[in-house]
Amino acid sequence: MSSKGSVVLAYSGGLDTSCILVWLKEQGYDVIAYLANIGQKEDFEEARKKALKLGAKKVFIEDVSKEFVEEFIWPAIQSSALYEDRYLLGTSLARPCIARKQVEIAQREGAKYVSHGATGKGNDQVRFELTCYSLAPQIKVIAPWRMPEFYNRFQGRNDLMEYAKGTGVPVKVTNVKDGTTHRTSLELFTYLNEVAGKHGVGRIDIVENRFIGMKSRGIYETPAGTVLYHAHLDIEAFTMDREVRKIKQGLGLKFAELVYTDLVYRLKEYHRLQSKVTAK
Repeated sequence: MSSKGSVVLAYSGGLDTSCILVWLKEQGYDVIAYLANIGQKEDFEEARKKALKLGAKKVFIEDVSKEFVEEFIWPAIQSSALYEDRYLLGTSLARPCIARKQVEIAQREGAKYVSHGATGKGNDQVRFELTCYSLAPQIKVIAPWRMPEFYNRFQGRNDLMEYAKGTGVPVKVTNVKDGTTHRTSLELFTYLNEVAGKHGVGRIDIVENRFIGMKSRGIYETPAGTVLYHAHLDIEAFTMDREVRKIKQGLGLKFAELVYTDLVYRLKEYHRLQSKVTAK
């Protein structure tokens, strides 16, 4: 697919903008991810790596914290700006500051488009777009959450999760040197076993706690499983927030114990037999 041109996406590293990044690529755009540092605590390098893995052509991390304080917060305080007697307008002030730098990047990179992850129901879409159009009227704003081809496909967070899951499950492995591609589950698993195994990937030497109560040395080799496991960890980094990952990790440990002790199989058999008894 020929490129429609470059788009600068206001990228947070979260689920919405990560899915939007991939979706924009599917639509034929070259995506430039832009992260604004307005003073928040965030792992920007991790977000940079994530954006690049998702296919961003470039990633810009811009520190606008000083100008945010001096050019946006100070005037608001000096004018005693308080919305409906309570709201100190933190987000309202931040969005124009973020959008201004987004326009600068677009002009510097020759991008015809900018994009954001604001929904069609909130205030942020207005803040982003009015700032962009006031500074660069010729730039086109792509607002996925107002586009039928996007919101009809993604009607909620569950749809986004399914989309992220669908574009993250291993579907092929390609040898970048000779272009050889393996697509079926068995083919790609066998190929990864062969290639990774040659380099000692997935080889461990451990002293494990056996189910029967004794310790024993175990030497195992799972090359393909190791490669796919780490690939899956990357998928989780793209799609799960911190708290969900913690829950998943705890469940993963419990599941591993059940598998190790063969309880998973036995529980399945128990439920299968129970269902037979019930049917009778």
